[in-house]
Amino acid sequence: MSRSPRSVPSHARRKRVFKAAKGFYGRRKNTITVANAAVDRSLQHNYVGRKLRKRNFRALWIQRINAAVREHGLTYSQFIAALAKANIAVDRKVLSELAISEPAAFKALVEQAKAS
Repeated sequence: MSRSPRSVPSHARRKRVFKAAKGFYGRRKNTITVANAAVDRSLQHNYVGRKLRKRNFRALWIQRINAAVREHGLTYSQFIAALAKANIAVDRKVLSELAISEPAAFKALVEQAKAS
């Protein structure tokens, strides 16, 4: 059986790892063993970070809505409960954008929620 050269896939693998490790400090960017571990760990952090970003943005939207609603004499929980009771289905992202950029429209929503 003839010997198959394996340099092409191994070079490609190393190249891929070093490309992902670009910008790392010290041996993490230019030694394959250390770079492999660093890149694996960075990919794990990326995965977790994508979940955290969703959580953080939802918390930010809620804080913004709460601040805007308190100007109209309600709390966040009362407002959300009143929206549900009035069958108004608007998500928190849109509500926070309305509170910032369209205060008049947001006030109308608050009035509708209070009325229900």
